[in-house]
Amino acid sequence: MVCLGNICRSPLAEGILRHKVEEEGLNWMVDSAGTANYHVGEFPHRLSQKVAKLHGINISQHKGRQFVKEDFERFDFIYVMDEENYADVKTIAKNYFNEKKVDLILNASFPNQNKNVPDPWYGTEEGYHIVYNMLNEACKAIIKRKW
Repeated sequence: MVCLGNICRSPLAEGILRHKVEEEGLNWMVDSAGTANYHVGEFPHRLSQKVAKLHGINISQHKGRQFVKEDFERFDFIYVMDEENYADVKTIAKNYFNEKKVDLILNASFPNQNKNVPDPWYGTEEGYHIVYNMLNEACKAIIKRKW
């Protein structure tokens, strides 16, 4: 799961998918990162933590990290939150980039529509709830596929 700073959307997506993976008893490694280094080592945004907790998901121990090109070797699939993240992942990865391994996360629930998950950073708590619901639906679709 990849967003810009790895403190709002991607840790929320990681927590949601990790929770569903555990419920299904799947042996998947789920992680998240940001394309920028603004929040490396920081905990998730307080509203991401709050919204996750309201749904029984604890993301409070997550610490932000920056996406690295080697993530293409470590992971079978990389979900990005928006088109800008996609472009940044491609730039960071350079010759490691594999278009078969990366997609916008909302394409899981809205195939081929290339919808973006809005960044709730500058908004109100309501935006975090909206983002949670979008990511939850996408994660349900990801689990249904069971790659």
